Amino acid sequence: MNYSRNVSIACAAFICLLAVAGGRAQAPGRSVWEGVYTTDQAKRGQQLYGQYCGACHGDTLGGGESAPPLAGAEFLSNWNGLTVGELFERIRTSMPQDKPGKLSREQNADILAHMLRANEFPAGSVELNRNTELLKQIRIDAAKPEGKSK
Repeated sequence: MNYSRNVSIACAAFICLLAVAGGRAQAPGRSVWEGVYTTDQAKRGQQLYGQYCGACHGDTLGGGESAPPLAGAEFLSNWNGLTVGELFERIRTSMPQDKPGKLSREQNADILAHMLRANEFPAGSVELNRNTELLKQIRIDAAKPEGKSK
């Protein structure tokens, strides 16, 4: 009976450790303030945005009658603390409104890079990834986290 109790305690402790480790592994480790897209990618995204998004969301990403802003205080307030992966999936599965899912992962990543640039997040040396799970490791921070040099 004592053996059975010890095994139960050990299993419970192991499950708790897995839960804690899993939670840490899923917490976004990077911020949009660390340069997660390139300038060239954002330029490609600007052209795509004009073609597929601007009619609803406005030329300056300020929103329209039936579409929310994709830049500025309201946008940042809505997405602060979420991940780039969550935003990427929202765009990928629901846009453009007239034909959701029409654009490739590369096109969506380029448009998202344009949105990041429009929100004044710095460019970096590596293009924004197209893999949702990797993008979920990048946190959207409305304000630059303390201690970040970029």
